[in-house]
Amino acid sequence: MGYGLPGLHDFETLMDAAWPSIERHDTGEWVLRAAEGVTQRANSVWPRTSAQAPGDALREAAQWYRERRLPLIFQVTDAPANGALNDVLDGHGFTRQSETLIMVRSAAAARVPARGAVPVEITDRPDDEWLALWWSVDGRGGGAELETARAILTGCPSLYALVRDDDGRPAAVGRLALVDETGGIYCMATSPSHRRRGYASEVLQALLSEGNTRGIKSFWLLVTAANEAAQQLYARAGFTESGRYLYRQQRPRRALTGC
Repeated sequence: MGYGLPGLHDFETLMDAAWPSIERHDTGEWVLRAAEGVTQRANSVWPRTSAQAPGDALREAAQWYRERRLPLIFQVTDAPANGALNDVLDGHGFTRQSETLIMVRSAAAARVPARGAVPVEITDRPDDEWLALWWSVDGRGGGAELETARAILTGCPSLYALVRDDDGRPAAVGRLALVDETGGIYCMATSPSHRRRGYASEVLQALLSEGNTRGIKSFWLLVTAANEAAQQLYARAGFTESGRYLYRQQRPRRALTGC
């Protein structure tokens, strides 16, 4: 991929590797991904290239997800190449949701100011404490869904950071996915009782520093357009917006009744 900042298409490849689905079907143009409904990203279509017959490809994708009892969702980057696909999805009434910024910084960018008062634990596997805090903030579902999430998180070489408060309780966590000399910041989560106390900054700094130590050339992260507080945190750390994507979901069809 080279040592410069990746382009938008490179990010799509990086994101696919950093958050791998449990099941995938590559049509040659689109990649259909499923993970028992756990997270939109792992249960969405990545339109890697423009389908020559979007209508036919759309029907085939709908059937693939129907067989798995999942909604048909596309993860679509804001790029001219996806214009025709968006037109087709608009025509079928697909919703637009969860607009997300892709932010990036080089390894040489200014480092994050950190308190440095509390050591950050770095491991290469997410232990139960790490998973419990992240799942309490971002999780949806019970034990079975959590195990699916664990499989997604560990499907790519990664580092997991956890910082504790003065009483030893987990306060914040984060994950650094290691893909092709780049590092993806994921799963940044702070427990509600520990917010606005600098713990997220400490986790972020620790992951960036560890990535630098391991020869990472650049970093990226994903943050929803609605989360302005997180965007400010990442901007202070030297991240800038490089692109955007959103999810396009098929509207559920109303079942006919006997009335």
